[in-house]
Amino acid sequence: MLSGHDAVPVGGQEPASAASALAEPSNKANGVDQGHADSHADSRARKHHIWLVTGPAGCGKTTVAEYLADALDMPYVEGDSFHSEANVDKMRSGVPLNDEDRWDWLTAIRDESMRRINRGSDGVVVTCSALKRKYRDVIRVAAYYDHDVRVHVIFLNAPAEVLLQRVTLRQGHFMGANMVKSQFDILERPAPDERDAVIIDVSRSIEEVRQDTLARVLDMVKADG
Repeated sequence: MLSGHDAVPVGGQEPASAASALAEPSNKANGVDQGHADSHADSRARKHHIWLVTGPAGCGKTTVAEYLADALDMPYVEGDSFHSEANVDKMRSGVPLNDEDRWDWLTAIRDESMRRINRGSDGVVVTCSALKRKYRDVIRVAAYYDHDVRVHVIFLNAPAEVLLQRVTLRQGHFMGANMVKSQFDILERPAPDERDAVIIDVSRSIEEVRQDTLARVLDMVKADG
């Protein structure tokens, strides 16, 4: 079961090296600081990343996202905390959410992600089930608001029976085991033309999942230039 939050070295290096890999060159020329204004301009010119960790209940979104946030030195936004009380009540009662229930929730997650970036963060790691393509598209709208923003989808994939077993073992969460089937009923895995998405097999050990995910993330950052 995906659990725990201890950092795992990747490629023989500590996760902190991932944050340094994202760092920009120093804003100095000939050893002279160019000033706060130039530094701010450079900050706004570089790309900012929203790492959207998605998948059905039990796939380990929180575990993977917290690890990524630590490794990349970015803030973490827990999507479940943005559900309305009415949404939570429905899920606790075993009633699946419909599209109308989700629009305001998805918009709130996107807006919070942009707030974190606008406050000076290089990016943000977000958890959100985003089971349908149109749900992921709501988050992707952030890139239309700010062309320096890149949205990446990290879909955590495992067979339904594996996720059902994990959810059954969870205590005190509003998403019960009876909701797993309803999620798979509407699930749309990322299509080949969703080029901002990667699929991670989470039926493996947590160490393998963490290392694979972080390696893929750093590859995407490098590809973005």
